[in-house]
Amino acid sequence: MRSRYTAYALRELDYLRDSWHPASRPAALDGAADAKWIGLDILACRDGGRKDAEGIVEFVARFKIGGRARRLHEISRFARVDGRWYYVDGEPGPTDTDHRAAADDA
Repeated sequence: MRSRYTAYALRELDYLRDSWHPASRPAALDGAADAKWIGLDILACRDGGRKDAEGIVEFVARFKIGGRARRLHEISRFARVDGRWYYVDGEPGPTDTDHRAAADDA
């Protein structure tokens, strides 16, 4: 999770694409260059240990687009394939009102 946040902050689109599970990977990552990522808080983790095949991370990422501050609160699913973790998908966290706008912009 932290590596993907860092990749968004540094605009490392190749890493984001490569760390996205092939079954759910989008064709393009539109809008990622417009966001200025300013913080990440990991709220909870479930599973995702050395022997787990799946893990869940709840986080809040803060960013700005056009000077407007936003939050992305998401519960993300990850899967381990051949020893490597991949982002599968996510759903809005219980307090996220900007998730749809953030997903469109990121």
